[in-house]
Amino acid sequence: MAFAVIRVRGNIDTRHDIGDTLTLLRLNRINHCVVIPQNDVYRGMLQKAKDYITWGEVSDETLSKMIQARGRLSGDRIIDDAYIAENTSYEDMDAFAKGIIAGEIKYADLKDVKPLFRLHPPKQGYEGVKRPFTLKGALGYRGEKINILIERML
Repeated sequence: MAFAVIRVRGNIDTRHDIGDTLTLLRLNRINHCVVIPQNDVYRGMLQKAKDYITWGEVSDETLSKMIQARGRLSGDRIIDDAYIAENTSYEDMDAFAKGIIAGEIKYADLKDVKPLFRLHPPKQGYEGVKRPFTLKGALGYRGEKINILIERML
């Protein structure tokens, strides 16, 4: 499985250690999204920055749509099936997304890819950027419901 992590809050009054963690996650701006594998190192980083981000398990359909709509190569070129077939062992974008979810390959391992997604603000806005998701807010772990948020942001 893989997590999709989205930055929700900005840089103002951020502690240095949390800012460093967000930099290591490559989440430097609001509405940026990265896809990371599930392991203990990343879980610790997510818990450290939980007051500035939201995350959950991304589905392969949502990841495929996100790569197609917002994935970019250097030079701001789009990613298509031909590029994926040429530079990986996968034949199309759906198989590549399933490989990322299964942990066989990382999204950042694709040649010349920008390792993050610059998403739009969500339609109808965030639920509340100062409360956790369990209290009707937008922050922290949201599980499978991250796919609904990503759909609103594409």
